[in-house]
Amino acid sequence: MRIWERGAGETLASGSGSCATAVAAISRGLVTSPVRLILDGGSVEISWEGAQQPVYMTGPAEYVCEGELLL
Repeated sequence: MRIWERGAGETLASGSGSCATAVAAISRGLVTSPVRLILDGGSVEISWEGAQQPVYMTGPAEYVCEGELLL
């Protein structure tokens, strides 16, 4: 999966985007839970058991950049 965020361009990963993609694929019967998504920043596993159930994401967290806010 590739992520494009408005205003930022292509990014390495998106947790909410990954969850939404997995839920859409599961609800359409394209895949079964859990789903492994491979992104440029690494892979995550998404679990969802159906309507009214929580969505769980597991995977590594990585430090990718550092910056300074100039006001």
